Amino acid sequence: MKIKSSKTATKPTVARKPRTTRKCATKAAAEKAPVTKAEEKKDAEKSVSLTCRFEPGREVYAVGTFNNWQLWDKSTKMTDKKGDGVYSITMRLKPGRYEYKFFLVTGGKGDWTEDVQNAEKVPNSMGTFNSVLVVE
Repeated sequence: MKIKSSKTATKPTVARKPRTTRKCATKAAAEKAPVTKAEEKKDAEKSVSLTCRFEPGREVYAVGTFNNWQLWDKSTKMTDKKGDGVYSITMRLKPGRYEYKFFLVTGGKGDWTEDVQNAEKVPNSMGTFNSVLVVE
């Protein structure tokens, strides 16, 4: 009688402590509770529009904390669809408080201006004011 040998070796068994079930292993785990649909909806981005009136033919950007004050950001360039000097932009923003200004470009030169249609303003480090946008 021939006995075939197995090419795989069996691992020795090691006695292990039984696992205990804990409600929360760490404080961090407790803070990572599943997100409810109401919370998802609360944090969902909202459609926000800004509109301003300037001379037709200018480049106008909405610049602020929502884009880290980046100039020349094509995603915040406003459009004057009718050519009548009414510039607008629609952005998707999460709920929060944002500071912003309009950046106007004429002949390669840029100027900052507040949103005159928005009465809510805060002083900035340059000695002027930033407009405030609150997304709920």
